Amino acid sequence: MEQTQKQKMLAGQLYHASDPEIQEDQQSAKAWMVRYNAALGATDEERRELLRERLAAVGSGAVIRPPFHCDYGYNISLGADVFLNFNCVILDVVAVSIGAGTQIGPAVQIYTADHPRDPAVRRSGAEFGRPIAIGRNVWIGGGAIILPGVTIADDAIIGSGSVVTRDVPRGATALGNPARVRG
Repeated sequence: MEQTQKQKMLAGQLYHASDPEIQEDQQSAKAWMVRYNAALGATDEERRELLRERLAAVGSGAVIRPPFHCDYGYNISLGADVFLNFNCVILDVVAVSIGAGTQIGPAVQIYTADHPRDPAVRRSGAEFGRPIAIGRNVWIGGGAIILPGVTIADDAIIGSGSVVTRDVPRGATALGNPARVRG
């Protein structure tokens, strides 16, 4: 049986985002974001309930300050006491997991969405995703960008404005563009 475009997307295979099922999921996410982002004045618990409507997992004490933007939401898992400050963006065409106690500064961008390197394939409109895993007790400074396929291990620090293009080991500090682990 042939896979749907959504099944291909979720599996990290080449897919076409113009597929009606995927477009419907994006519209649903947009409608949810309107509600969520209008809840800035709500309590953390009220916003957590809204997060539970859309996200794959929301740990106790998790907080995302609006405005927040994502592609789908259902591929995002937050551990307990995760904190995302204002204006974060998560392009979640595949899984994004954020471990317990992780703190993410304002305007951080997390991208699982990727595009083929071959220009002919790219012209076809096909794209794919590579999952991102962020460990426990990580601190990501404001304005950082996390690129597709990256794993950031427990207790790491990502400097403000850094562009993380490769994995960051446990307890390491990575800074710059591209981010490099500092000794």
